[in-house]
Amino acid sequence: MSKRDLKKYLNQLTKEQLEEQILELYEKFSPVKVYYNFVFNPKEETLLQECKLKISNEYFPLQTAAKKRKKPKMRRSVAQKYIKHFISLGVDPFVIADVMLYNIEIAQAFSSENTIKQELFFKSMFNSFEQAVVFMIANGVLNEFKSRINAIHKETITQKWKNEPEFDAIIERFEY
Repeated sequence: MSKRDLKKYLNQLTKEQLEEQILELYEKFSPVKVYYNFVFNPKEETLLQECKLKISNEYFPLQTAAKKRKKPKMRRSVAQKYIKHFISLGVDPFVIADVMLYNIEIAQAFSSENTIKQELFFKSMFNSFEQAVVFMIANGVLNEFKSRINAIHKETITQKWKNEPEFDAIIERFEY
């Protein structure tokens, strides 16, 4: 069904029928429920803190009394899922950009304390960095995050990341 056909169909329904259908969608489909819960109660700060906790736990797992310290998983996918989810909900671009940069910053904090041999880690962090910069430019929030972007770049130099020139190339694109 095309969007046009859907509009035509919805225009034929009474207000009560529309309400019924929306309630049915809300009950049947979890993404619809999540969306409406966010729209009517957008706790962006709570979402942000939960997200940051999960991301940091990927690199610095919490130790509980029952379990010894777990091994860090260092999965970029955890942050990517949150970012995708935040974008679909329509979360403020400042919050999304904050999460994007936080993911890289926590990974750099981890790599400053641990030797990382997987080349994929560095490539993954570069991809995250590039996506973050592109997102910030597209949403007009780059200037507000320039200091953090530059700090991330400087940290790649300090830690002697092999792909630092690629980070440098991104920085050169928007510096004048």
